[in-house]
Amino acid sequence: MVKSKILVVEDDPAISNLIRTTLETQNYQYHTAKTGSSALMDAISYRPDVIILDLGLPDMDGVEIIEKVRGWTNTPIIVVSARSEDQDKVEALDAGADDYLTKPFSIDELLARLRVALRRVRAEGERAGEESNIYQNGELRIDYAAGCVYLAEEEVHLTPIEYKLLCLLARNTGKVLTHNYILKEVWGSALASDTPSLRVFMATLRKKIEKTPSQPRYIQTHIGVGYRMLRQ
Repeated sequence: MVKSKILVVEDDPAISNLIRTTLETQNYQYHTAKTGSSALMDAISYRPDVIILDLGLPDMDGVEIIEKVRGWTNTPIIVVSARSEDQDKVEALDAGADDYLTKPFSIDELLARLRVALRRVRAEGERAGEESNIYQNGELRIDYAAGCVYLAEEEVHLTPIEYKLLCLLARNTGKVLTHNYILKEVWGSALASDTPSLRVFMATLRKKIEKTPSQPRYIQTHIGVGYRMLRQ
């Protein structure tokens, strides 16, 4: 079996060693970088399946690295940073990061986020550049061609906005989408005044696709940041 390749961009030796040891025990290949400039070169030459990125590097801010990497590849980027403010998370995710973990972090959680990112890579590879007309996630099914949604084989009737929201989340399964990103994609703008409307539509969508809306299986809320479609 071909081992997944992980690029670890971290200048703190203790954290870098912790992540490397964890990757070794899980049978991942890895390469490390301590600066932003070397990370950009390694992202091109090493061609990792996933990038684990610290934001506080000595020569370059991590958000700038995300923006540069996003200029040529959709390789999943998991941010691991000491910056814990919601605005820091939103800025990194808006720049193109797929996920965000705050230091100190749980190794088990990092591995779980890594598995989610790798599943997305494999799913995109299987599609080989062409989007399937059917999205299946547990009991949730979207027929893009027909514009229909089903839960446990029963059709779910959604409003146009609810359907757009669901499709956007589905096409980015496993990735945290910020409020700003969703608003731009669905409403065409990212005004703060539109955020309450987003929350209302997301609540009504949950009531229709979640058997227990208070304990959602599909749509996960990241308070102050955005939403994520979970893979079942």
